[in-house]
Amino acid sequence: MKRFTHLFFTLSIVLFISSCEEPWQPLFNGENLDGWDTWVGPIEEDGEAIGLNKDPLKLFTVVELDGEKVIRISGEKNASIATTEEFENYHLTMDLKWGDEVFTSRNSGLLYHSFGNFGVGLGVWMSSHELQLMTGNMGASYRMGESYCEIPMTKNNDDRYVYTKGAELVPSIPKEGTQYAINETDSEKPIGEWNTVELYCYGTTSVHVVNGQVYMVNYNSAKYLGEGKTEALSKGKIQIQSEGGEVFMKNIKLRPIKEIPAELLQ
Repeated sequence: MKRFTHLFFTLSIVLFISSCEEPWQPLFNGENLDGWDTWVGPIEEDGEAIGLNKDPLKLFTVVELDGEKVIRISGEKNASIATTEEFENYHLTMDLKWGDEVFTSRNSGLLYHSFGNFGVGLGVWMSSHELQLMTGNMGASYRMGESYCEIPMTKNNDDRYVYTKGAELVPSIPKEGTQYAINETDSEKPIGEWNTVELYCYGTTSVHVVNGQVYMVNYNSAKYLGEGKTEALSKGKIQIQSEGGEVFMKNIKLRPIKEIPAELLQ
């Protein structure tokens, strides 16, 4: 009887904890691109940006792949698809795999805490933090436009900044040579297989996870005001890049969190 009571009590706790978890909010409804804006940069060299919600080349479409609806990003030209909502304190997850078409390279990015105008970042994107999706460096961290954070990192033999647990926090500043940080481990799946990318954001800390492996931790997220001045940044829109290669995405969803799991920060 005592054993049954203990089992019942344990099961009740598990069910209670599960019921306390916030539900997932899909960012892709599985049918169309409702809830997203598009911004297309110049199609011709030295031309003007095509602009907001004009996509003549169909860079962003919903297609059927392997029996399910997914987002196809062609990668033919540099462009953004961005949520109309802002988000903060969340756990986001998405699945992606690369297609066959390559225009420059298999490159894209998940841009978060996006703020301001399109075009500030490399002439196309809003200022933001980037969770890199590019093959070979999936999960890396980049400062897009007027963003800032601090990362525990050191330089490797190739003079590149590498995420290093326990290292001194180094300011990651646009155009200062510190804006890009990699991890020398690789958990990316082969081309043509689905990868699962997760992003945890709470306060001014964010964690990049690729196929279950922590790849990067960013601290002290901020807007960069210039001359070493910053302003805390803990929320913003979510953008996904068209940037060189065909990529398919699905199961894009997030849910609110009250903290980043401690095991991801250790």
